Amino acid sequence: MPDMSASASLAMTHLVPLAKEVDENKVTPGVLGFIVFAAMALAVWALMKSMNRHMGKVDFKEAPDPEADGSASEDTPAEPKAKRG
Repeated sequence: MPDMSASASLAMTHLVPLAKEVDENKVTPGVLGFIVFAAMALAVWALMKSMNRHMGKVDFKEAPDPEADGSASEDTPAEPKAKRG
């Protein structure tokens, strides 16, 4: 297995000349950065518009439970009837 520090230093010697060619005062995202940002902004806008449309279709009114109409709730037990005799 090769020594990791040797391969890291070898990689740095190859990458350092590439970094020095770029003028540090003129580095900007450029046209590609703007296109990516604009595409992401359009995607978020489209998703929000779609979510708004879908949320408008949701009915938040809860339908009454047909089993709970004439019977007591499960949380509160029914009181026993007193025997008359």
